[in-house]
Amino acid sequence: MLSGPLAQQIARDTSEVIGYNVLITDDRGIVIGSGDPARVGSFHEASVEVLASQEAAWHTAAEAARLRGVKPGMTLPIVIDGEAVGTVGITGSPRQVRRFGLVVRRQTEILLQESVELRSRLLRERALEELVRDIGSFDADVVDPAFLVARAKELGFDLTVPRTVLIVEVDEPLEQADVVAVRPELLRTLRQRFGPADLVAAVTGGRFAVLPTLKRAGRRGLGEMGVAAVAEQHGFAARVGVGGVARGIVGLGEAYGDALDALRLGKECVRGGATYLIDELRSYQVLAAVGPRARGRLVNLVAGELAQHSDWDELRETLIAWCESGFNLVRTADAMHIHRNTLIYRLEKVERLTGRPWRDHRATLTLYLACLASRLT
Repeated sequence: MLSGPLAQQIARDTSEVIGYNVLITDDRGIVIGSGDPARVGSFHEASVEVLASQEAAWHTAAEAARLRGVKPGMTLPIVIDGEAVGTVGITGSPRQVRRFGLVVRRQTEILLQESVELRSRLLRERALEELVRDIGSFDADVVDPAFLVARAKELGFDLTVPRTVLIVEVDEPLEQADVVAVRPELLRTLRQRFGPADLVAAVTGGRFAVLPTLKRAGRRGLGEMGVAAVAEQHGFAARVGVGGVARGIVGLGEAYGDALDALRLGKECVRGGATYLIDELRSYQVLAAVGPRARGRLVNLVAGELAQHSDWDELRETLIAWCESGFNLVRTADAMHIHRNTLIYRLEKVERLTGRPWRDHRATLTLYLACLASRLT
C-alpha cells in the first residue's frame, strides 16, 4: 500500500514544514521515505514493536542508541482500515516533537488514504476502458462472451439486458483546455446524465462510449441526451453515433461497430444535426464497405454526364430527397423547401442528362445509390 515515491514526498515535505526530520517505514520497518535521504533503505528497529502494538513509542537518546537505525524522537503507527501499514517517525527530543506527532501521523494517513482511493478509481477506470475496448473488438473465436459478461458484472453492469451503444465525440475547444485535460469532468457529466446502470468509458482522445439500457428513452433520445449534456455543462459542441438494439456481448460488439460507422458516415453525409442513427445510414454503410474504387465506378457508369454538370450538387440532393420522400412531389418539395414546379424542372433536367425517365423508379433508385456513393470520400 505504501509506495516509495509517495512516502519520500510526504517525508520530505513534512520535514520542511515542521523543521524536524520525518521518516516513514513500510510494514517491515524498512525506511522508504525520509527528510534525510541517507536513511532510506535502512532498518528502523523501533517500528517493529510499534507495528505490532499499533501504539506510539518515544525514545530518548540512550534508548535509541540500543536500537538499530533509531534516533531520539517518537514513532507512530500508520493505520489504514484498521491495519498498520507502516510507521512515521519524527527525530528530536521526545518532549519537543510530541506536539507534532498526532498531526503528522493523521496527515500522513489522510494522504495515503487519498492515494489509495485515487489508485482504486484509476484502476476501475482502466478496467472499464478495457472492457469497452474488448466489447468493441469482440471475436467469438478468441474470447468467450461469458467471460466479458462476468467482468462487467464485477464492475456493476449487467450486459444481458437490452442496450445500445453511443459513441460521443467532443469537439476540441478553441482557446480553452483541450478535451483530454477535461476528460474526467466529461466522464462525470455523462455518468450523471445517464445513470448508474449505464456503462460509460473514455475511448480515445475526445471520444466516449456509452452503453445505456433502453428502459427510459428511445435511441435517438439517448443520443440527444449525451450531446445536450456536454453542451449544457461544458459548452462544447459534440455529435453522437448510435448503434442498433443489442442484448449480450455479440450484439453489443456489432452495435459498437455500427455506432462508429454512424458517427463517421453521419459527419460525412448528413446535412445538419448531431445525432446519427445507424438505421438511417445503412445504405451508406453498405456502400462504404465496397471500397472507393467500386463506388467511383458506380458513379461514373450510372451518373455519367450528370455528375460532371455544374448543377450536380443541387441535382444530386434533389434526387436523394425524391427517393427518400417516396417519389412524392409534394413531400419532396416540402422537404427541400422549394416550389413543386421547381422540383419538376430539376427532375426533368436529370432526365435529359441521363436519358432515364424521372418516373422510372427502378432506374431512379440505381441513380440514388450513385448519388449516395458520391457523398462518400
